[in-house]
Amino acid sequence: MQICYTDSLEKVPADAWNAVSGIDNPFVRHEFLVALERHDCLLPYGWQPIHVLVHDNHQLVGALPLYIKTNSRGEFVFDWAWADAYERMMGKNYYPKLVCSVPYTPVTGPRLLIAPHVERASVAAALTGGAQAVAKKLQVSSLHYLFSNEIDTPFLRQQPGLMARMGYQFHWDNRGYSDFADYLDRFKSKKRQQIRRERRDAQSCGATIEMLDGYQATAEHWAIFHDFYSSTFLRKFNVPALSLNFFKAIAKSMPEAIVLVMAHLDGRYVAGAFNLRGTDTLYGRYWGCGEHFRHLHFEVCYYQTLEFCIEYGLQRFEAGAQGEHKISRGFLPKATWSVHWLAQPAFALVINQFIDQETVAIHEYIEELKTHSPFKGKGGRARIKQD
Repeated sequence: MQICYTDSLEKVPADAWNAVSGIDNPFVRHEFLVALERHDCLLPYGWQPIHVLVHDNHQLVGALPLYIKTNSRGEFVFDWAWADAYERMMGKNYYPKLVCSVPYTPVTGPRLLIAPHVERASVAAALTGGAQAVAKKLQVSSLHYLFSNEIDTPFLRQQPGLMARMGYQFHWDNRGYSDFADYLDRFKSKKRQQIRRERRDAQSCGATIEMLDGYQATAEHWAIFHDFYSSTFLRKFNVPALSLNFFKAIAKSMPEAIVLVMAHLDGRYVAGAFNLRGTDTLYGRYWGCGEHFRHLHFEVCYYQTLEFCIEYGLQRFEAGAQGEHKISRGFLPKATWSVHWLAQPAFALVINQFIDQETVAIHEYIEELKTHSPFKGKGGRARIKQD
């Protein structure tokens, strides 16, 4: 096997990359990642590609999306405190570091992209070895695999010098619901009434909801939605990193994966939410609005998309990072994982102790969250997958 690196996916054929990434998860597809590069989305927060490629007889059999970072923005696994502690303890700058992830995307997915026809363990070892080698060559402080999935995480945890950090998100699981009414029937009475009230409030403004894929969404739709998206970030004094051309590009290159929800009222669009669809999962990513209407956010971001999942038989809906308010709407806590390598053994020991303490606290918090599940009966307790 030959290991090499590339500073741009423009240099990797789309069919070769997608042969190892698959198309189940839209965020690791060539179309998505290359659009980030082409349309200036990596620049605001300094994601510099240095992807790991593994070839066997000149055929790409493995890939690892890897970036050099000089900050921790757009990652959603927070290590600002680590950076401060590293600089005080080691007397060195924590940055640059290496991050294996999808920029701006707190979505669990494959990080070791491996062709299905090869012996997985050897390619996985080549990928992680390649990442480790470039980390040492560049003399970075650390290497981080963020939001690794249930296949990659166990392998990564077994590698010498890597430590796993637990997080959590709120995900929705399809338990074979026939329609939204059937879904609500599983709720406790009080929670069921709350959702019905919220939907009535949202619908009382008179807005109609449009569900658009990439074939249906026009340039006008994308321009309006990008304004909504940008306004959300600017109100929070953040930079809207994704450009209008990025959204247009992926709508053209992967139209079947787009689920754009737009609220239309009196000849104008007033709100919108952007989602991406995988093989069996819907991923909620961005929301924005031009006008405020009571509970329209919940209707556009959750209830309409849950109806979509039920109608099309999608098994999961991941609505993004954070948000305890999602529990009352049927999104239950699920463990997420990141895996970390730190160059300095003394600092790694300190962080490992911190992670042990943090994990206990997260376990306790998840146990508390379980008690707030909206579902009645035995289904009322959230099942937390720990590994």
